[in-house]
Amino acid sequence: MSDHEIRAFKMQLKPGVVPEYKKRHDELWPDLAEALRGAGIFDYSIFLDESTLSLFAVLKLKPGYPIDELPTLPVMRRWWDYMAPLMEVEPDNKPRQWDLPSVFHFAG
Repeated sequence: MSDHEIRAFKMQLKPGVVPEYKKRHDELWPDLAEALRGAGIFDYSIFLDESTLSLFAVLKLKPGYPIDELPTLPVMRRWWDYMAPLMEVEPDNKPRQWDLPSVFHFAG
């Protein structure tokens, strides 16, 4: 039994925004960081495929935390609005996400 869950997904940047996307994440709001921790996220990485501008995100979650409530928090909604000009988004400014199923895992 694992002590955490791993989720992976893909998002898509718009052309010409990589430096700004990185800058905004380097300056992550403290209240957003707290909301992520409160949702059970204890490890979160986003990688960039520079040739396609695809973002590949991997996050690790503690069990029993309210991750599903994260999209309802005002700080999350503000972050989506702030990031919307840089990425492909849904009508509510949530980043478009494509879940990525696990096909291999090595833990040695």
